Amino acid sequence: MSSDAMTSGIPESAGGDEANGGGGLPRPALARLPDVARRAGVSTATVDRVLNKRPGVRPVTVQRVLKAAAELNYILESEIAPPVAPLRLVFLLPAGTNRFLGLLGRLIASGAPDLAERQIHAKVEYIKSFSPDLLARALLQHGKSADGIAFMALEHPAVREAVNALADKGVPTVTLISDLGAAKRVACIGLDNRSAGRTAGSLIARFIGARPGKVAMIAGSLSYRAHEEREMGFLHLFEEMYPQIEVVGLREGQDDEARNYRQTRQFLAKHPDLAGIYNIGGGAAGVGKALREMRRTDVVFVGHGLTPDTRALLLDGTMDAVITQNPESAIQSCVGIFSNLRAGRDPMMGIAPPRIDIVLRENLP
Repeated sequence: MSSDAMTSGIPESAGGDEANGGGGLPRPALARLPDVARRAGVSTATVDRVLNKRPGVRPVTVQRVLKAAAELNYILESEIAPPVAPLRLVFLLPAGTNRFLGLLGRLIASGAPDLAERQIHAKVEYIKSFSPDLLARALLQHGKSADGIAFMALEHPAVREAVNALADKGVPTVTLISDLGAAKRVACIGLDNRSAGRTAGSLIARFIGARPGKVAMIAGSLSYRAHEEREMGFLHLFEEMYPQIEVVGLREGQDDEARNYRQTRQFLAKHPDLAGIYNIGGGAAGVGKALREMRRTDVVFVGHGLTPDTRALLLDGTMDAVITQNPESAIQSCVGIFSNLRAGRDPMMGIAPPRIDIVLRENLP
């Protein structure tokens, strides 16, 4: 619409105009785009974007521009769309000492004001770790009011039933970091965890070199499909490519630093010749503390999630590599999926799959 154009809804004068001689009422003055901008208190560029339905304008500003344009008869009242209700999203994360999940939660909370400007209301709730019944109840409870729920899944029938019940009621769910089998979730935002496990194995094997050795694994819990798949990828790689390296076992540390500390000390006591440790979940600081106390600088240590504690372990040489994904991208992908669903688009439109990043001391971001 040009700045001097007038829509078909602008009323014409009742009779002939004064220029035609006589007697008729004058036409009302034509509103122009700058008039709309002044009335709405925005720039002409913003008005142009709104009227031509281009993105980049907050919903509240869009409504203000449309209202001003209608009041000036620049557009018809019927062209004003009703305000869009905020998109209400809930993120359910495990409680505990997993630093990466804590970072993820803080990023969601700190980004809430920016999301609110886009008419998206996001909140975080922490659920007791490794409790499928509590997670299932939280899913069903939040499903009564939320427009979408993103959560870190536990592989359990109660969780699966809750997700399917929500889907039947039209409440979409997205699994975050760890997926859930045979459930009606819309999408999963997480790494290819078999590939991540193989990557960890390859790194450890290359650090160890050609010599025979023993390696161990510490998982958060195999109730997380992500941890189970990482373990499988790790084991398969050594079976296929490094038969001289023996995987001596896996222990579950519940993503807890104190538990991981004890598990590491027990591994080292039982296997004095241990050459490598793969920390599949959180609690890396506990592993690092045990390695430092026992002066085992010769043990190759690879884990997941770039956080302040894993960064410190890389810097002091206790940790050799961190496999991670971008937490901000994970949050934005979840938001994008729910926004696509509300707009009637394919949920994965414009959503890039998460990328495995390998961080060493030499390439710390």
